[in-house]
Amino acid sequence: MSATRLLVLGVVRGYGRAHGYLIGNDLMSWGAGEWANVKWGSIYHALKQLTKDGCLSDETVPPGRTDYVVTPAGEAEFGRLLRDALRKPETRPDQLGASLALLPALTRAEAVALCAERLAALEARRDAAREQGAGWADPPHVAELFGLWEHSAAAGAEWTRGLLRRLESGAYPMAGEPGSPGAPGSWAILKLE
Repeated sequence: MSATRLLVLGVVRGYGRAHGYLIGNDLMSWGAGEWANVKWGSIYHALKQLTKDGCLSDETVPPGRTDYVVTPAGEAEFGRLLRDALRKPETRPDQLGASLALLPALTRAEAVALCAERLAALEARRDAAREQGAGWADPPHVAELFGLWEHSAAAGAEWTRGLLRRLESGAYPMAGEPGSPGAPGSWAILKLE
């Protein structure tokens, strides 16, 4: 999965209608160039590919700017990408970062359920790595790899437990709650006229 694809869909969805420069400015202001390796070229490539895939529709508006709108297929793709990025612990942190940036698009109950799935997967990954390391004999230095995996999964599980506690205690306005920036077109404060 591409974090750029998720982020571009999320920004267009957030505004309801957006052009490439607005999308890029938002993503760069979030630091996505560092944590998701988003570049200007990858944003425009994602816009073209998402349009080709039927996830976005495009319209040229004077003075020659192209605006994008999420289609129903794009809304479904956004939801799938967001849920998978939150639920599945991947070795690349960009997808989790993208899901956190767009977290308010989910209801609180759904975010909690997806984080619980993530936690269970991380705990299983931690336990499997511990078992593999304990049973490893030759060459002995390879056991360090299993130790790294165990430590990484344990740290991810601890962080996920904290996120679950924060969500369960009402942190962050989520979809359907007052003040949530999660509904399509809800980023009105940031909208360009």
